[in-house]
This record gives sequence, C-alpha cells and structure tokens, in this order.
Amino acid sequence: MTTAEETIEILSSVRDSGSGKSLLELGWIEPIKIDPPRITVRLKLPNFAQNQRDRIAKEIKGLLEQLRDIENVQIELANTSKSGAIGNAGHGENKPLQAIKGVKNIIAITSGKGGVGKSTVAVNLACALAKKGYKTGLLDADIYGPNTPIMLGVAEQLPVVSGSGADQKIIPIESYGIGLVSMGFLIDEDQPVIWRGPMLNGIIRQFLYQAEWGEKDFLIVDMPPGTGDAQLSLAQAVPMSGVVIVTTPQKVSLQDSRRGLAMFKQMDIPVLGVVENMNVFIPPDLPNKKYELFGKGGGDQLANENSVPLIAKIPMELNVVNGGNEGWPIVDKYPDSFSAKAFDKLANSILTNTLIRV
Repeated sequence: MTTAEETIEILSSVRDSGSGKSLLELGWIEPIKIDPPRITVRLKLPNFAQNQRDRIAKEIKGLLEQLRDIENVQIELANTSKSGAIGNAGHGENKPLQAIKGVKNIIAITSGKGGVGKSTVAVNLACALAKKGYKTGLLDADIYGPNTPIMLGVAEQLPVVSGSGADQKIIPIESYGIGLVSMGFLIDEDQPVIWRGPMLNGIIRQFLYQAEWGEKDFLIVDMPPGTGDAQLSLAQAVPMSGVVIVTTPQKVSLQDSRRGLAMFKQMDIPVLGVVENMNVFIPPDLPNKKYELFGKGGGDQLANENSVPLIAKIPMELNVVNGGNEGWPIVDKYPDSFSAKAFDKLANSILTNTLIRV
C-alpha cells in the first residue's frame, strides 16, 4: 500500500517555476489523504502563483498516477489570502506588508547568479542618487557575501548599536552621502554565515526595521544572487517600489536572470528594468576601443522577452574594479568616465519611473 512517505518523496520534485523551490518546502501542498485506489492532494497556492495552477495540478496528477495502487488522483484547491503573500517561505503565517517609517521608495537590486557586478551596480546607483540630492540608504542584504563596506571604504568601521531585543537600534554608517547597513560590519572578514531560512529572515527584518534610516527618498537593497529565502523575506516584509535585474551579455547569466525576473513578476513586484553590466570593456589607453568580452545582446533579449525596459548598459573600466577594491565609487571619483555616465543614466531612469515617489 502506498505510504505518506512515498507520496511526499515523489511530490518533492514539484517546484515553483519562479523561485525553484519545492512546493512542499513552500507549504503550498497541504496534508495528503491516501485511500487506495484514491489519493487526495490539497493545493494552497498564493494569488501570485495561480497562473501555475494547471501546470502544477497536471504534474502532481502524472506523478501520483505512477504509484502502484493509485488509480484516482483528486486535487483540491484551498482558499488563499487576498494579499497574495508568499507565506514566509514555509516558516510561518502570512503577515501584512509593513512600510519603513520615513522611507519613500525601496528598490531591490538583484540577479540570477553571482559575479555579474550586482553590488557594484547597487553602490554606484545609491551614490548617483545621493549626488543628485536625494536622501539615500543602502541595505546590504547579501548576508553570505557582504561586500559593500569594502566598496565604500568603511570596512574597518563599526556601527553604533544600542538597546537589546526588539528595542535594539542600529545607526547606519555614512559614506559618500549614503547611510549603509551591512552584515559585513557584524562579522569578521573570514567568518562564514551558516544560517537557515528563519535566521536569515530575522536578520533582514532587523536591518529593515531596527536601523535608524530616518527620512529617505530611496533605500537601495543589494540582494544576494538567486531566488532564495532572502528575496522571499524582503518581498513579504515591505512594500517595494520595484526591482532592478542585473545581468551580463553572456548566455549563462541570461538564463539565471530569467529565473530571478520571473520570481519577482510572480510576486507582483514591479520590475523597473534590466541593467546589462560589463556590456563592453574599454581599455584605459584606448578609450575609443570597445571589446565585447562577454558577447552581446543579452540585456536586450532579457528585456524584450519580458516586456520590460533595458534601462542601462554599464561598460567595464579598470577604475570600476579599482574603486571596488580601494573603497571609492567611480561615480564620485571619476564622474566623467564612461561607467559613471552610465550609472548616472541609470539613476535618471529610476527617477523618471512613474512608480517612484520623490
């Protein structure tokens, strides 16, 4: 006779097309009733995932019909909340979105994979907005690889932390006109962060709500790569003005970026546009030369496929690399460089978006 363990094992392969997570892990499949030759599965899809319902039901039915004594698969649809929240990635009940007092716009900078320069884009976009006179904060939510303190030259500083528990307050560190909060301030340089989802969710909420952000026109959030718990935690915590997807022209980056973009679309979070980073390489001694080291057209293809704008193409220059290593954003030190002008264009694209409040 088919057992619950067998059923759970076979259903573990059914995944959300946006996040790539198992529906069992997300809590979208409720307790199963096994009464051979019939088996009943209850689906509890959030509102943003309803467009997957037919595909998921067909996949579940096909898998369960392979079991030796099952002839009839019944799939029930449970009621979902009106909010359409994702449900804490399986870590608890849905909670209503909670704004951050004084913060007008929260914009996530994300990518499908690492190594595409997402943190470089986040840092220079935040600094470009600050140079234009907008009050800007930067939250480094890349808990496993927090690089922004190094990029802003403040890796040796320690934030002021007062109080304890729910009353604890963190004072962002100021650098180049922006306020920064990062896990990089709280751990040693070589210390690994080995956390499961609930702990990750907790620290992100702490950075969001227990930091003294003050009055901010923009809070730029540097996300970790991928479509995991950090993205879900942010999406279920705060109302977001939108997300910017960073990719490079090469096909591997493009494939992963599609997943990240699809995830935010399914969560009904506006995609403000695509940034193609490392678009071309411009040698310092030959500024009129442009070399397409990673191919071409990836950003345009990703944007066109998803009917979103390509809002910037950022070239590679040695001073972008040097600035990241030495702690100064290129938009500040070399404002007339090709890359700085591209970041300035990106900031202007964000400012002219109809979803942004300034």
